[in-house]
Amino acid sequence: MRNSDALRRLFMLVTAAILCVFETAVVIYIMNKYYNAGFRTMLYLRGHILMSGIYIVMLIFLGRVFGGLLVGVRKNGEVLFSHFFTTVFADFAFYVLLMLLSLMFPDPRALLVGFAVQFVVAFVFITLMGNWYRWAFRPYDVLLIYGSEAVEDLVPKLHSRKDQFNIVDMVSASDSRRAIRDAIDRNSTVMLVDISAELRNKIFKYCYETSKRIYVTPKISDIILNGSAPVHLFDTPLLLTEGNPLEYEERVIKRAWDIFFSLFLMILISPILVITALAIKLFDGGPVFYRQIRCTKNGDEFEILKFRSMIVDAEKTGKAVLATENDPRITKVGRIIRKLRIDELPQLINVLKGDMSFVGPRPERPEFIQKYMEEMPEFSYRMKVRAGITGYAQLYGKYNTKPYDKLKLDLYYIEQFSLGLDIKLMILTIKILFTKESTEGTSERIEA
Repeated sequence: MRNSDALRRLFMLVTAAILCVFETAVVIYIMNKYYNAGFRTMLYLRGHILMSGIYIVMLIFLGRVFGGLLVGVRKNGEVLFSHFFTTVFADFAFYVLLMLLSLMFPDPRALLVGFAVQFVVAFVFITLMGNWYRWAFRPYDVLLIYGSEAVEDLVPKLHSRKDQFNIVDMVSASDSRRAIRDAIDRNSTVMLVDISAELRNKIFKYCYETSKRIYVTPKISDIILNGSAPVHLFDTPLLLTEGNPLEYEERVIKRAWDIFFSLFLMILISPILVITALAIKLFDGGPVFYRQIRCTKNGDEFEILKFRSMIVDAEKTGKAVLATENDPRITKVGRIIRKLRIDELPQLINVLKGDMSFVGPRPERPEFIQKYMEEMPEFSYRMKVRAGITGYAQLYGKYNTKPYDKLKLDLYYIEQFSLGLDIKLMILTIKILFTKESTEGTSERIEA
């Protein structure tokens, strides 16, 4: 088992290294052949090494953000899609470097040809190596030990990744201790699904003692503790978790980033904002903005702004109604701006005002919050920070993800907050916008 894991990691490192070295060689060759002579100071060996190092660092960083270097671990199509964005961003950043070195806008055609070469070769390489990975490494044989109905939701997800997981046995946590231990002894990988804390602790220790590979579906308290700080009281280790998960300086940095970047983006995309506003107004003469009451930090209510994508008085009954995939209330202009996610852009105003942040839990309507809190009182925990335009639950969840699972994702973000994580999630949002699931409506209409 250990040798297998070591070989898997070695495979991933080697394939990622080959991709990075090849793509770096392409851009350095193009730079030297077509752009070097136009620099204010020509680059020689040391300059080429420096530019190579910068480009490789960008590839590795963006590859980690988008997942574009996880050959074999993810499906070929997903890795190719992610690697496309990795290369686009890296090449664009490299073009900016060329601009700075030449103090002008260099002709981008050579770099575009280089990008085409990079992507074609990467397409072939990722496909071949991904298939080789699945041929060389068997999926993990998984024993599921479950304590509730939650396993019924998890099993289909595992079946969708048969290249990674193979369910060979399932045991209820209510079975005898002997039966559970025998099942663990027969398998090398164990997944613990929604088991009571006391029993899970005993099973987990036995799995660890016998050197099993262990997956655990965390409880909310686990996620909160995951963000705790280690403290030592003499020789006694403690874990410290505070009621306000963001330190004072983190709140200041996050707010300063929100103000700066919202102003920057509003100036940058001002033509799109003006054109969209005119299109909405000319289509039916109604208001440009759609305003709705949402809740942010500490449950404070505010008016969220969106470009109106539905007919006027779409909710004239006064009841909250979620949009469906082919909702007849959506206008022709609305379908376009929803598909391109342009309808969300006015929320930059909310960010500038301080109602929202760029990254955070999605703001919910008060009536939905009340409904959710009846089922799970912990739903209020996600309101310990400002609501966000994008967030962990939006990026890693789906529209049909259960509210309890979305809550876990939001709490994970809150407890793991850093400005670096915010930037990573903002970059990842660009990729998600091109994924069909990110723009789908719910499959049925829900009224509160």
